[in-house]
Amino acid sequence: MIDSDAQPRADTQPQGFAVGPHKDRRGRELLSFAALSASYFAHLGFFSPYLSLWLKDIGLSIAVISVLASMQSATRLFAPYGWGWLSDRTGQRVKLLRYSALAAMLSSACLSWAQPSAVWISVVLVVMLIHSSAMMPMSEAAMAQMVSRGGGFDAKRYGRVRLWGSMGFLLTVLAAGWWFERFGMAHFPLWSVVTMLALMLSTWCLPDTPEKPVQAHERVAIWPILRQSAVAWLFVSVFLHVLAHMGVYIYLSLYLDALGYSKTTIGMLWAVSVVVEIAWFYNQSRWLPRYSLSAWLVIAAAVTALRMGMTAAGAGVLVIALLAQALHAITFAAHHTVCIALLSHHFPGHARGRGQALYTVIGYGLPGVLSGLAGGYLTTYWGLASVFWVTMVVALAATACALRVWALQHRVPLQTG
Repeated sequence: MIDSDAQPRADTQPQGFAVGPHKDRRGRELLSFAALSASYFAHLGFFSPYLSLWLKDIGLSIAVISVLASMQSATRLFAPYGWGWLSDRTGQRVKLLRYSALAAMLSSACLSWAQPSAVWISVVLVVMLIHSSAMMPMSEAAMAQMVSRGGGFDAKRYGRVRLWGSMGFLLTVLAAGWWFERFGMAHFPLWSVVTMLALMLSTWCLPDTPEKPVQAHERVAIWPILRQSAVAWLFVSVFLHVLAHMGVYIYLSLYLDALGYSKTTIGMLWAVSVVVEIAWFYNQSRWLPRYSLSAWLVIAAAVTALRMGMTAAGAGVLVIALLAQALHAITFAAHHTVCIALLSHHFPGHARGRGQALYTVIGYGLPGVLSGLAGGYLTTYWGLASVFWVTMVVALAATACALRVWALQHRVPLQTG
């Protein structure tokens, strides 16, 4: 169990998760969060892998595509924390989720403009993503609180809910790959509207039980938490870890397309990563207690470096590409659950929403913007493979930072020289 009132050394014990059986009194609430997760990631399942291919299909350059693809990360620089602050103050997380989903759905319909330009697409993406990027931090904060029992984070319950998001992603990444291969990329905007509509409807399944608004004397300051060495190094390691993954999120489809893979095969390779992700989420309660949370940070970062190196050097060989994608179980799924657990520990109670928002801003906002801009430069002068060589180096830096987190949690000084 992770005790929310404990000091950071609580992580030194391998039993960092509550995994024992217990009676679930909130099954319906968790089911509604599963529906939200499934619909949200169903949207991402086609949007993230195929946005760059659609932009290429309408005639935009790689440099422009890099900038537009980074819009999702750019909005994460400010939107999640603003929504997280608002939800912490008002307690109206569900109402805010419903509004965000409606606004995102209406704005996504504007992608179907007859002759979209780069400027028009950028405006639409900003409006749509400002609202959609707010949804996961708010729902993750609410769900993390729901699956915590007795001060501990229940990895089994969390994984069984979160895997529905992976299944939604898997469904659309395969279906969209087949569709776009058969009918072309012209229907991309329609896919956006339909999946956003499903997301909007799922928010109405959530229990609308407002939390008590935060009173002045109950407000929790964030800065003292961030000044803790273990928390600061955690966010640095998360930043570098996700920055390494941005090579996959933004450029993998383009890279595989340039290597001659069909859109159906590209979808299959994305699907492999999601299948192993689902398997991990379902069984993570068996594996995660074997090591401490910070040890898993080190493992995930080191495996990420291996994955990026394999992609850079051997993605042209299908077997190697498949093996690299299979490592997603560790590099994303294990890393994500560990981060959510650590955030629940360091940012309890009324700080939970802002902690999740900071995870999105620092972990997915800054890395996405940086990789979108730097990746465009790298691909222009050194080709798409260079992105994955650079991200391998970044992953090695993330491993070093994760080791620092491990040392701080275990109160063991790092050996230097």
